[in-house]
Amino acid sequence: MDSWAFLIVGLPALLILLAESSSAARRQRDTSVRLARIERKLQLVVDHLGIVEPEPALPEVLRHLQNGKKIHAIKAYRQATGESLRDAKDAVERMAEQRGL
Repeated sequence: MDSWAFLIVGLPALLILLAESSSAARRQRDTSVRLARIERKLQLVVDHLGIVEPEPALPEVLRHLQNGKKIHAIKAYRQATGESLRDAKDAVERMAEQRGL
């Protein structure tokens, strides 16, 4: 009898949870797609206007670079800016090159 009770009560509840989970994943995916589209459009506007964002002044990152600790500099850059690992690495390498480090 207990297994029948589970099938009658539990299975529909499980199906509802799965449907809600799928719906939430779909909304998150749709939001990510819309955000990516907005970011592309914004970048086109910024590029068209010739706006160049200056590199942030990050003394801790520069200190690590001057001490030859590139990985620490990348980590400090990521913590300060919230950038991805790839973007932080590129920015730190650019900073090092500009300063001859």
